[in-house]
Formats: sequence, structure tokens, C-alpha cells
Amino acid sequence: MQHSTDRGTGLPVMEVRIEVTRQQVEKIFGLEEYWCQCVAWSSSGTTKSQKAFVRIAYLRKNFEQEPTAREVSIEQGIVLPCRPPEGIPPAEVEWLRNEELVDPALDANVYVTPEHSLVLRQARLADTANYTCVAKNIVARRRSASAAITVYVNGGWSTWTQWSGCSTSCGRGWQKRSRTCTNPTPLNGGAFCEGQNMQKTACTTLCPVDGAWSEWSKWSVCGAECTHWRSRECSEPAPRNGGQDCHGPELDTRNCTSELCSHAASGAEDVALYVGLVAVAVCLVLLLLVGVLLYCRKKGGLDADVADSSILTAGFQPVSIKPSKADNPGLLTIQPDLSTTTMTYQGSLCPRQDGPAKLQLPNGHLLSPLGAGRHTLHHSSPAAEGADFVARLSTQSYFRSLPRGTNNMAYGTFNFLGGRLMIPNTGISLLIPPDAIPRGKIYEVYLTLHKQEEVRLPLAGCQTLLSPIVSCGPPGVLLTRPAILAMGHCVEASAENWSIRLKKQSCEGTWEDVLQLGAEPCTDLYYCQLEAQACYIFTEQLGRFALVGESLSMAASKRLKLVLFAPAACPSLEYNIRVYCLSDTQDTLKEVIQLEKQLGGQLIGAPRVLHFKDSYHNLRLSIHDMPSSLWKSKLLASYQEIPFYHIWSGLQPFLHCTFTLERLSPSTCELACKIWVWQVEGDGQSFTVNFNIAKDTRFSDWLVPDSEVGAPALVGPSAFKIPFLIRQKIISSLDPPGTRGADWRMLAQKLNLDSHLSFFASKPSPTAMILNLWEARHFPNGNLSQLAAAVAEVGKQDSALFAVSEAEC
Repeated sequence: MQHSTDRGTGLPVMEVRIEVTRQQVEKIFGLEEYWCQCVAWSSSGTTKSQKAFVRIAYLRKNFEQEPTAREVSIEQGIVLPCRPPEGIPPAEVEWLRNEELVDPALDANVYVTPEHSLVLRQARLADTANYTCVAKNIVARRRSASAAITVYVNGGWSTWTQWSGCSTSCGRGWQKRSRTCTNPTPLNGGAFCEGQNMQKTACTTLCPVDGAWSEWSKWSVCGAECTHWRSRECSEPAPRNGGQDCHGPELDTRNCTSELCSHAASGAEDVALYVGLVAVAVCLVLLLLVGVLLYCRKKGGLDADVADSSILTAGFQPVSIKPSKADNPGLLTIQPDLSTTTMTYQGSLCPRQDGPAKLQLPNGHLLSPLGAGRHTLHHSSPAAEGADFVARLSTQSYFRSLPRGTNNMAYGTFNFLGGRLMIPNTGISLLIPPDAIPRGKIYEVYLTLHKQEEVRLPLAGCQTLLSPIVSCGPPGVLLTRPAILAMGHCVEASAENWSIRLKKQSCEGTWEDVLQLGAEPCTDLYYCQLEAQACYIFTEQLGRFALVGESLSMAASKRLKLVLFAPAACPSLEYNIRVYCLSDTQDTLKEVIQLEKQLGGQLIGAPRVLHFKDSYHNLRLSIHDMPSSLWKSKLLASYQEIPFYHIWSGLQPFLHCTFTLERLSPSTCELACKIWVWQVEGDGQSFTVNFNIAKDTRFSDWLVPDSEVGAPALVGPSAFKIPFLIRQKIISSLDPPGTRGADWRMLAQKLNLDSHLSFFASKPSPTAMILNLWEARHFPNGNLSQLAAAVAEVGKQDSALFAVSEAEC
């Protein structure tokens, strides 16, 4: 209490203070608000002050309603609700976008409602961000959980392109048009365009017909000019549809009186003729006299003025460019140097297709791979190191597309005993039969698997790549019997749905059709045995080969291998499942396995096969039946899609889609879901995934270890299942024609090869061709007992034919 005097009035003033703690108030009044009042009294009376109300300020921690994450289409309105925590005084609300304050005064597209909700009138791509509601008063400041807003754009089709030209210049073909999902392009997980990106329709092009002459007409009557004529027309047939016109004259004229034609001329006409002849003769005589005079005058002038004519010719000495002759020792000759041990060949080793003669090779021990131009054949040791061999290949212009390593390559040195090259785990091999290499020759031979992006294989119309692209060489070597190239394919072959061709690359780099399967072969150099999953190509010329198909109907289908991979270790909450859609060949699966090993992936399901049809429908992939309490998918659309042509061309080997999942707890290790893969209006497959992402390795047996690759090159008898002496006995026994067909023809029937009798019969030893094909198909797991039984059934021999001594083998 303090006493003082008011300076204005002089009256005494008393100031009183009292301290009341919060605990005292809460003890008496609780948490409710309370008021305080000052009361003063004296002898004159009592007076009271106005009431002062006191409330306890606070701000609770939890929002009554927080904004939630959303995905919205562009130009769609967005409302983000926010109900701040209860507090005294009431909290003020503001919004943050990526931690920056949202000011409605600066952006007309944004405003805040009285209920504190944030409204975006039209969503823009720039509005994709994390939004946070902030509440504050004098006591505290609270932040809501951030809400991720994703503004996506659904794809839209562009307009159709013009129809392409017909795929053939003569007859029935196909033409197509396409459109792209770029109007607009899908963004931020927006849906891909529905429907086909390509349309195909049949077309017929009128074949050009070149014109041809009709027969000559009869000769006309001899005319006044002593000639007669005959004519013909370009009408059998007449040129049409752009064909060429006939070449040559349409009218033929000749003398019809053996050039003794006489005319009855009048006397006046004879006089005029004679006068003309006399005038011409006089003119010629005068011209001759003038020429003689000029020559004489010129010669006389030179004799008078020039004393020595050598002055004119001294600067122009003649130089002889004639070759030297044996009887003229005065001329210089250069003798060729014959001391070098290197033989040089000028030209290309690629053989001509139009000549029957085969290329004669030099007598060197080894034939190095050669390209076009100037080459040198060196005598060297038969044993060649792998690195040197690959280095020599890489320096040749024709082989610059060969791989620089040996992972997809096999090579070896072979003689007349033959051998085998294999690229491990790819199903690709090259069988060189006995006596295919001439005796006295030793060849260095290679076998290479190419990646599609390294070799440009042009495809037209409805064509698709059905096999790997494989090279064997060097091209141009002399083979006396066909080698057999084996490789896988992915076609579901049927004559009514497919036209399948074997293509070979020429030395100039162009691809040529050398064989059409199912048709009569145009040459004996190539033949192909097509089986369910592999093809065996007989070839007497080594080179680069590929199997290409053209669909004849929309029922034509290819086999796709569907393979699922996922990370072997998952340190984060995100988990990716990769679904590969591959051509169903061993080499493609090997490449994916090697790629996944580098990425640290593991197989999480047994591979499946899907039949993909030429229906121009895309391939779709989706994930279902995932426990929402443990996992959630980050895929915004209901499915993913791979365009039809990316799969059908066969030129993109590692097509895949990725499903990104997120586990809600780091302790979650069990994953259970279903993955569907299907072609629209076509075949489909489903995977039931149920495994532990931390320790499940049950599918690791599908992955072939690198240690089990086997020997890539086998030389001599070790390359064949049938011992050499037994082989020779079978050939000598079954090649001669037998009674009742008990010869090589019956053996082909027993081995289910009777559809190739015409090809076998075209070779000097049909039995050798059959045994070579058996070796290519059944190595290394062939059953000799079954072959022996087939030979025994022929009737000429029995199974004892195979019982030879170990020394003979």
C-alpha cells in the first residue's frame, strides 16, 4: 500500500496492490474464467471498480481436422480443409506451400475460407507441392501434417497420321497409320491413352505390266519411192499401271527393188541433171588448184626462213611408255620381290551367289577373318589366344559390330575332324561336321551373339524378329559339307498364319532373303529345320543370320517370357517389382539375369509364357489383392501399358514395367499380392506373389550360375556323341539304296525327319546329313541307345553295330 497526494487537487491518494497466484485461483474457482474487483470505502461511503475478467490462455496440440494428400486432374478445383486446435485466444491460421507462406493477395487462384480451408480454384502443374496448415496464438504455434497435392495430366491422342504406302509394290500388302499419346503427354502418373496407337488395313497394289510388241504386219505394196513398209503395235500386252513402254521401232521400211529403182524422166529433167553435175565438177577442180598453190607457197617460205628445224623440236623429246621386251636390254625393268613369306589377296572373300565355282583359299595354316578390300593371309600357329583373336576381329571393317569381349562369343581352331562352338546358356551353337573342312586346312572359326541395338536389321510391314542375330565365320571359307547353326526362336509357327524367312547379311551390309521356310528352296546352300522352340540351319556359307517372320493374319502369335524380379535387400520402405516381357529365347533370358545380378535383383516367381497376337492391342499390367494395412502401391493409374509395336518388332529386348510399393512399417517383410499381365482381347497370365522379402530364395534355382557354363569350344571326336568309327559304319551301311526302302530313308522316318527327304537326297551322303542333324539336336544329352534302336529297326544293322572296342573309338 502506498500513500501519495494528487498534485492537481491536493487530495490524499492511496494505491493498493495485491498478488494472486494461478494456483490460488484454480484452487478456489477451478479452470473456469474469473474476475477481480477493487472496493474502496471510507466514512463518506463505498465505491467499486469495474470487473476485470481473467482467463487462462492455451492452444491444444492436435488439429481437429488436418489436410490430406490428393491427386487431382489439371484444372480441377481443390479444397484443403483445416480445423485448428482448440485454444484461448482462438488460433490464427496460415498456409504453407513447400514451407513458403501462401498469400492469397498475390495469387488470385488461391483463397482461404472463414473456416480456414485453402481453396485452389483451378489446379495447375505448379500447384503440385506439400501443403501445411499452421495455427498460432499467444501461447504456441502448431503445424499440421503435410498434405502432398499431385496435379496429374491424363494423356490424349494426337491426330492420326496419313496412311503409309502399301508394304508391297505388287499384289496384296498392308498399310498402317499411327498416333501418339502426346496431346497432351501423360504427366505425374496420369493415365495413358486408351485404345490402339496403330491401325493396319489391307491394301492391294496393281502390279506394273510392261508393254510387248505384237507380230509384224505383212509388207505393204511397193510404193512410188521404191520402198515398202510394215508395222507393229505395243499391245500384247499394252503397258499399264506404270509399266515400261516397248523398246524399238514401231515402223520398219526397206527398199523393195534391190536398189535398182528406175524412173521414167522427161527430156527437160535429164538436161537439168547433167547441168548440175557439170557445175559440181568445175567447183571441185577449182578448189583443188587453190589448195595446191597454197601448199607450195608455204613450203617455199619455210625453206627460206628456217635453217635448222631441230630448233623447233628440241624441247619435245619423245618418251617411250611401252613395256620392256626380252630382246631390248636397254630398257629398265623392275623384278618383283618374291622373298616375302606373306601372301596378299586383293578383293573380297564374300563368294558370288551366281557362280557355281567355289572360292579357292590359299594354303595357309589359318584363315583370319577378312572383310572387303585388301587383306593379308599370314602363316601362324594354330593355337591362338582369345584376346588376340578378338582383337584381330575388331580391326576388320566388316566385323566392327562384333562384341569386344568374349561373353557372347565362342571361337576355336578346327580341321577335317570338325567340332562344335557353343555360347553358354543361350541355346546357340555351331556344329562343324567331320570332313566339312577340307583335309590339309585348318580354320579359325568364331560364333557371336549380337545385341539388337548393335546390328541394324530393317523390318517392313508386318515383319518381326523371331530369333537372335547370330554371326559365324569368317565368311567365305570353303566348306565341303553344310555346317549346322542352332538357335532359339519365339514363334508359334503355322503355315496359315506366318511367312517365315531366313535372312543373311551380305558383305555390303544389306540383308537378303536366302530361304523361305515351307517353300521350295531356291538354292542348295541353305536349309532350315524349324522345331517348337529352336531352328537348325544347314549352311555351306558362314555369315550373319536372323529368322524374320511376317504375319499373314491376326491369329499369328509370338511367345513372350514373363519374368518377375525384385531387390534381394530392401533397406528402405520402398520396394520395386520389375516385370520383364521378353522374347521366349534362352539368350534374352540370360541377358536379363546378368543385368539383374548387377542390379542386385532376385527372381520372385516362376517364369510364365504368354502368347502375344498380331492384333495391334497393347499389353497391360496391374497389381491386386495387396494387404492395405501393410503395403500400399504408388501406381496412380489402375494399370500400366506397353505399346503393341514395342513388343511386336522384337528389336527392344528388355521391355519391363516397375511396380513401386511402400511398406507402412520397416518390420513388414511378408508380401502377398497378384500381378496380372494380359493383352487386350487376348491371352493373359497371373502371378501369385507370396514370399518374405528378407530371406526367401526359393526361386534362385532358376538362375544358372556362371560356373556351369561348360566348354564353349569342342574340337574333334569330343564334340560328337556318335564315335567316329560307328558313324562311318552307319553311313556306309545306309547310304546305298536298300530293298523295301531299308536305307537312310527309313532312318529318317524313324527319327521323324521324313519331311526333309528331298533335302537329304540332294547331298552326296544323306545319312551323314541325318546324323549331323541328330548331333545338333541332341548334344550333350542325346540317348545313343535310342539311335541304335532306330538303326536296328531299319533292318540292315542291329544294335551290335555300336559295340566297338574302346581302342577303335
